[in-house]
Amino acid sequence: MKSFLISHNEDAIIGLRLAGIEGVLAKDKEETQKYFEEAVGNPEIGIIIITEKIFEEIEEQVLELKKTFDSKLITTIPDRTGLRDKNFIMRYVKESIGIKI
Repeated sequence: MKSFLISHNEDAIIGLRLAGIEGVLAKDKEETQKYFEEAVGNPEIGIIIITEKIFEEIEEQVLELKKTFDSKLITTIPDRTGLRDKNFIMRYVKESIGIKI
């Protein structure tokens, strides 16, 4: 299984390419949706990595896919500006397991 990155900035793509992870640069929401659907449909991709800005654009699609218990792992990473939501991890754990820690 391969990992795949969808990002709005070149820095994240270059950084992850150094780690052997392929990715694409999405310039607008339409490209973002197209690349995300292609990654979801590709059986070789097991992990889809998206930046926070990408997640904001396609949040509904990502959450819907997570609800289907598809075999793909979708993870969000900060871009070069850092974490926008400082409570992201706590909120994610609460949403995932239903308890606040």
